[in-house]
Formats: sequence, C-alpha cells, structure tokens
Amino acid sequence: MRTEAQGHDTMQDKIIIKGLRIFARHGVMEQESRVGAYFTIDLIVEADIREAVDHDILEGTISYATLYDIAKREMAVRSQLLEHAAGRIAKAIINECPKSKSVLIRMTKENPPMGAECSGAGVELYMARE
Repeated sequence: MRTEAQGHDTMQDKIIIKGLRIFARHGVMEQESRVGAYFTIDLIVEADIREAVDHDILEGTISYATLYDIAKREMAVRSQLLEHAAGRIAKAIINECPKSKSVLIRMTKENPPMGAECSGAGVELYMARE
C-alpha cells in the first residue's frame, strides 16, 4: 500500500464508469434518428485523485455524477457517427474536469441496423490533455 510519505503516482490513477446505458438517436439512417437505440458507454478517466486518496474529500477527485451528466448531455446531441459522439464526450470531460489527464471511452450501439445479428457495434476512443 502506498502512503503519502512514499509518494503517489497520479499517472496510474483512474476513475471508471462501466456499462452506462443511455437512450439516444445517433445514426446515419433517418430511421435511427426517429426510432433511437440504447448505447452502452464505458469511461476510464485518468486523473489526479491524490487529494481524495489522502484526505477523503470529493473535491479531490472527479465525481461519477459529473461524468454521467457530461455523457448524458452529449448523448442528447444527435450525431451521425459514434466517433463524433464519443469525441464530444471525451473533449467535454477534458475541458470541464481539470483533474482529468486522459479519457478512454468505449461506446457500443445495441442492435445496430447493419444486416447482421450481433449484440452491438461501437468505437473506442482515447484522448489526452495536451
């Protein structure tokens, strides 16, 4: 176990939300915007959470609720491509959460209309603070 005296490597710390399910109307085809679909999102946010580790305060981390609010807000804006929707979420997290160092987002569209039987299709996008 690391202690304050031993130092804390913030480049290893991550906040994770797994299996966030949001209804949205993304897609290239008009039917997709009318009918909509469920999307599953995994977020892995590398962040400086040392303050939360050392002092047990919410201000020392990024709240799960904040990450959910960002994802929900950006999913409400229609995109043709999952790449675009995922990119908006990642950019918003980087811009709005000063403790974030990078974001890995996996977004899967359930039952995509592609003529094949599969549980989902999606993208994985990584974005780091410059």
